[in-house]
Amino acid sequence: MKKTDIEIPFPKDRGFRYRLFEILPGALSWTILALPFILSLINPYITVFFIIGYLLLWFAKSVGLDVRAVQGYKIIKEHEKLPWLEMLEELKTGNALNKDRPAWHYRNMTRIAADPVPIKPDEVTHALIVATYNETRAVLEPTIKSIINSSYSKKRVILVIAYEERGGPNTETLVKELIEEYGEQFKYAVAVKHPADIPGEVIGKGGNITYAGRYLEKYLEKEGIEPISVIVTTLDADNRPHPSYLAALSYLYSVTPDPVTVSFQPVPMFTNNIWDAPAPMRVIATGNSFWMTVSSMRPHALRNFSSHAQSMQTLIDTDFWSVRTIVEDGHQYWRTYFRYDGKHQVYPVYIPIYQDAVLAKGYIRTLKAQFIQLRRWAWGASDVAYVIDTGFFKDNNVPRLHLIFKLLQLLEGYVSWATAPVLLAFSAFIPAFFNPQNYAANQLPLIVSRLQTIALTGIFITLFFSLKTLPPRPRHYKRHRTVLMVVQWIYLPVTTILYNSFSALYSQTRLMFGKYMDKFDVTEKAVVTDEQGDKINKS
Repeated sequence: MKKTDIEIPFPKDRGFRYRLFEILPGALSWTILALPFILSLINPYITVFFIIGYLLLWFAKSVGLDVRAVQGYKIIKEHEKLPWLEMLEELKTGNALNKDRPAWHYRNMTRIAADPVPIKPDEVTHALIVATYNETRAVLEPTIKSIINSSYSKKRVILVIAYEERGGPNTETLVKELIEEYGEQFKYAVAVKHPADIPGEVIGKGGNITYAGRYLEKYLEKEGIEPISVIVTTLDADNRPHPSYLAALSYLYSVTPDPVTVSFQPVPMFTNNIWDAPAPMRVIATGNSFWMTVSSMRPHALRNFSSHAQSMQTLIDTDFWSVRTIVEDGHQYWRTYFRYDGKHQVYPVYIPIYQDAVLAKGYIRTLKAQFIQLRRWAWGASDVAYVIDTGFFKDNNVPRLHLIFKLLQLLEGYVSWATAPVLLAFSAFIPAFFNPQNYAANQLPLIVSRLQTIALTGIFITLFFSLKTLPPRPRHYKRHRTVLMVVQWIYLPVTTILYNSFSALYSQTRLMFGKYMDKFDVTEKAVVTDEQGDKINKS
């Protein structure tokens, strides 16, 4: 049977139907934001009930998110402490060396003994593709060192530094120096240069890592290594895996009955430089870590994000990542979903990949860089049109009910991202503005205020999460910096609206009018050294 065409169409090939679907997320978001105004003109009582119902829905949802965050944090801490290498050995031999193991480990051993899986633990090879543009050694070298510090044998690890020709000669010199310094510690290490201006590619990470992936494919073929035995993790220049990540991923990969149809998603934690970032960026970074932890507890809704892993065979089957979109990570979920006719799951790996909070050279540049990063993430709303077009207007065997569920989930996520913070903050005041004499309209702000006061108790969960996930305080910061980590949460309403909501509205509105983002705006990564920190404290 003919394979489904999984390529996102070029802008020039997007007809009237496709454009309608691109308009859909933004049109829904703006309609929902306008709804309190429209309803207030029609009937204030309907408006009041609508707003109270919406707030109660989000109150219940926020309670669920807080519970999931606590559960996720607990599981992450448990998994960080597990003896993954010993458990891998037990999978291989079929004998438990220690009775003090999680119950699911024994279930896996029993299942594998009865029904062997395709890949055994000692057959797994890891390939890590580290994408870089023009980052400095201070950013890139710690990432390589974090891989070297892994508990897993580096002689079963392939390192590929994927760098851009447009990054200039300094970048090329740096990556070659790093390969020369650290390459011998790996099974194989290479720097692969992605040529500039390849026809049909947007300027972005997708083209870079795809070019490196194809180089890796040729190497594996030359060495006679089966693609299904290789699991590929993509990392940004600032992504530093926890020491247990590779072992935990090996375990999960080697107990999966059909690893080709599965993606593996570790938990991104934006804490590398959390002490150095300005307060608003710390709030956003912690919120992102909080959300990623919650998402790991909802596998049915989990999608590829930032650092993720897939079988090399999967990447070959999907022709690697898309080179036509700036959100190649989330889009890869849908490429895989349609390539395998809906038989695609994302398995959470409850081990962190530590990433940077946004920090540029200068406060204003940092504020701007944060918005640029979030609007790029929010461009994932462009997948709505892709999913509808590919799922309903191209030949495929995806179960329709499953597709509809996934589509509604996708659409709701991006529309809520754009609308929820604004509605929760301001909608209660709208009915009284249009109906100043109406009793219900005037009572609404008071009712909502009491609901929000109760809901604010959830901030203590976020604060607990924030403090628990903090790395050790750098020596160049005094103790009062820890106090600021608590006080910073006064920024939460501002960052939620100005950054989260407005970045999503910005991206969706651009999409509505066909103003495509055809360039991956790389987030500037500044580094504060101990010497700089000492200077900051003295000034």
